[in-house]
Amino acid sequence: MLKLERLLVVLVALHSAVVGGLLMVVPEFAIHFGGWGGASPLFFACQAGIFHLVLAAGYLIEFYLYKGIAFLVTAKAMAVIFLLTATVLGGVPWIVPFSGVTDGLMGLVVLMVHLKVSAGEGR
Repeated sequence: MLKLERLLVVLVALHSAVVGGLLMVVPEFAIHFGGWGGASPLFFACQAGIFHLVLAAGYLIEFYLYKGIAFLVTAKAMAVIFLLTATVLGGVPWIVPFSGVTDGLMGLVVLMVHLKVSAGEGR
């Protein structure tokens, strides 16, 4: 179970790194893919990209140094609240509710596996 937890944390970090990389390297493509007409100035899309890279690094640092997932679960919970609130308020493209649901699922799965590992079931 510990190997599964490690794999999940790495996959969640990889997801954040890919999103971050896309927002930084090809921001116009990423913005259009998500359903927005564009972003101007592109600085803010790139800023969101570096934010995702910081998250990915944080997930891995916490897990590999401390076997923790608090940062990951907190970030995912805050993302869900923000993204689903934005969805309810309206005027957002498809990627916003999709990201809210998938971020929630990622955080929940990592938390469930972590709790099993912590309880000794995965050792």
